[in-house]
Amino acid sequence: MIGQLKGRLIEKNPTDLVIDCGGVGYEVKISLNTFTSLGSEENIRIYTKLVVREDAQILFGFADIVEREMFNHLVSVSGIGPNTAMLMLSSLLPEEIALAIQSEDVITIQGIKGIGGKTAQRVIVDLKDKMTKMAFSNENIFNSNNTNQFDALNALVSLGFDKKSADKAINKIGSGEDSVEQLIKKALKIL
Repeated sequence: MIGQLKGRLIEKNPTDLVIDCGGVGYEVKISLNTFTSLGSEENIRIYTKLVVREDAQILFGFADIVEREMFNHLVSVSGIGPNTAMLMLSSLLPEEIALAIQSEDVITIQGIKGIGGKTAQRVIVDLKDKMTKMAFSNENIFNSNNTNQFDALNALVSLGFDKKSADKAINKIGSGEDSVEQLIKKALKIL
């Protein structure tokens, strides 16, 4: 299997990209989170998962190992295929999906297009134990105050800031009891 690609970024779109590796251009399907985290670098490394179906071989790409691991967990759930898993990873960060699963937040998972109530419950039941074993960049992602941090991070990214820089700014502020608006204002002063 192909576990990663390292090469020159030729083409970048919100749903896919093309990487030149030794003269061969690999088309890779990506999530919106990966799209925003890649930035405008010419030489990149992307972690991949090759999905072989009867009618196609599709390479899915991820900015980091955690996102790929979440993808693998999601596709292991009955009723969640690779495209639905990518849609989930485009709608929420892996940390947010894990938080929703840990807190049994059916509404958040069901809020993703294409996910119904039964599928959301199946995701929670099948993956709840696995989410505690995953390693995330934020040590305390299951803290209830972190939903404000996630919302602030998403707002900063949607405003056009680099995801890594925005994450560092929010972590520098600290969690405290700040609202989403307060976190955004403080992070903007840092950025």
